Amino acid sequence: MNPLLNFTGLPRFAEIKPEHVSPAITQLLTENRALITRLLTDTAPPTWQNFVVPMEDANERLTRAWGPVGHLNAVMNSAELREAYNATLPIITQYYAELGQNLALFKKFKLLRNSHEYTGLSAARKKIIENELRDFRLGGAELADDKKARYLEIQERLSELSSRFSDNLLDATNDYTLLVEDKGELSGLPDDVLQAAQEAAKATGKTGWLFTLKAPSYMPIMQFADNRALREKMYCAYSTRASEFGKPDWDNTPLMEEIIKLRGEEARLLGFANFSELSLASKMASSTQQVLEFMRELSRRARPFAEKDLAELRTFVRTELRLPDLQSWDIGYASEKLREQRYAFSEEEVKQYFPEDAVLPGMFKLIETLYGLQIKVSSAPVWHDDVRFFDIRNQQQQLVGQFYLDLYARNSKRGGAWMDDVISRRRLSSGIQTPVAYLNCNFSPPVGGKPAVFTHDEVITLFHEFGHGLHHLLTEVEDLAVSGIHGVEWDAVELPSQFMENFCWEWNVLKDMTRHVENGAALPRALFDKMLAAKNFQSGLQTLRQIEFSLFDMLMHSHFEAGGGKSILQLLDEVRAEVAVLIPPAFQRFPHSFSHIFAGGYAAGYYSYKWAEVLSADAYSLFEEHGVLNPDVGARFRSEILAMGGSRDAMQSFTAFRGREPSIDALLRHNGLIEA
Repeated sequence: MNPLLNFTGLPRFAEIKPEHVSPAITQLLTENRALITRLLTDTAPPTWQNFVVPMEDANERLTRAWGPVGHLNAVMNSAELREAYNATLPIITQYYAELGQNLALFKKFKLLRNSHEYTGLSAARKKIIENELRDFRLGGAELADDKKARYLEIQERLSELSSRFSDNLLDATNDYTLLVEDKGELSGLPDDVLQAAQEAAKATGKTGWLFTLKAPSYMPIMQFADNRALREKMYCAYSTRASEFGKPDWDNTPLMEEIIKLRGEEARLLGFANFSELSLASKMASSTQQVLEFMRELSRRARPFAEKDLAELRTFVRTELRLPDLQSWDIGYASEKLREQRYAFSEEEVKQYFPEDAVLPGMFKLIETLYGLQIKVSSAPVWHDDVRFFDIRNQQQQLVGQFYLDLYARNSKRGGAWMDDVISRRRLSSGIQTPVAYLNCNFSPPVGGKPAVFTHDEVITLFHEFGHGLHHLLTEVEDLAVSGIHGVEWDAVELPSQFMENFCWEWNVLKDMTRHVENGAALPRALFDKMLAAKNFQSGLQTLRQIEFSLFDMLMHSHFEAGGGKSILQLLDEVRAEVAVLIPPAFQRFPHSFSHIFAGGYAAGYYSYKWAEVLSADAYSLFEEHGVLNPDVGARFRSEILAMGGSRDAMQSFTAFRGREPSIDALLRHNGLIEA
């Protein structure tokens, strides 16, 4: 009766307990290893049906059991669940590493690749076999036994270190609170932020206003608080999380050094010069040099705009705000004041027009218009009362996909926003398996009996994650390993998500998803025009910031030796000296919270955001040419990009949609990085 061994429907979250984790995973790993033994002793020539399908079935069952555990660890973290997750993670890691190293399985796939059956397989199945052969080579299948053992040790240790990195960051973030008892110290903060802080204080039995380092609490202070000392205090706490400035147990410094060192060793074991070359072996970009040249060319284009942005901000700070200098804790606040002066509106004013109960129906209406779909509220077991569940149906009322929506921040939930798969589309003997996705954000929950209200940036984040969700849910591929987001090159996986962001700047979309939270009025066209005029406000600075992170990541995984004469922080200083125009204070510890590369899938891949933005901006330009709500172009995007999943190379999908290879021009134009 272990709920993790339920494969007939959706996860039964309320029934899943930490004590279920180890028995379920142990049982499935035992069954999977027995299956592999049977497959390898079978003397019949390997075919798709007798070899690939049984392995696919077994590994999907393991994913369906382990997936909810990892999800709950991210959204309902507790000491007991964390312990169960971290205790089981090494044996899961070991299993997949063993699988990738299994030379006998590799030989079976090679036999299938060279068989008569291969020529008659679908393009998707051929792609799966080619991917498997590549991944066996990248997984160490051809290594000598002693090197295989070391490779396995590295994988287990890396998974442990990444999990600890996340745990340390969550604990350090949750640990810090600041109680303010004098309301006079909080001038400039919006009413809803004050109300949330007051309710947070009350929940802990205190009077006053309680602030945390979670985004809905931290960001408004940096953007709106007139109190410079308050901004500095919060900035110092936020920018030194999980570093040597806090509790030693939560210091990510030694973890980062070891992670980089082990990744380098892993790459060299497999015959690569460094980890970035290993990372790029399964991506669109062909080499480290190509990525570095791309980022530096973009930096060259953006730098004049960034320098102009910074000069304007410094002048404003000196002449209008009467501050002696511009510090890191002033940037968000001063930028907001400058934007208000220049464009005559504030982010807080805009926010009142984006209540959740207008934004969601508006986003759903866009999807229905572009792709001929219907999104309806549905029901399913959930992990928290705030979570909702939806069905996506086509015009014939057939179920296409389903998704969970978990929008609000809470103590048990890791920061950021992300999409993950619950169930993937595939063809079974009983028919097509419906894909299901998780969509997670960290927005402010409703306060004072009103619906939650979102900043325009949060609306963009929601659209971004929903784009990932559509990539997973609208696939028409029927083979698991290249269905939805599976098998898509990592530097192309952001195309559908960044593509969706563009609609947040279209009047014909926004006018149907806004309503003033107090008086019900629609977003005024004049205010939208101001937002549009301010769209590329400081885009030079923002672009350089992303390039800084991307170059740091790529150089750390290619031109850096952990434990050598240079520290990770010194490398970051060098990168900033090359590309940044804004240099933060020496105590800032950005790498210690850079989860994307130390605990996520973006190691030597953070450049993917800018790389895919070239694709997404150019793809969107076809909508601009033919009408942004054009259902014919929408149908083409769905069929050539979303439906194809990973069944063909991302460049093939892009050129099938756009009619040519991508151009950087649309990205530069969208970001205002072209001189008028």
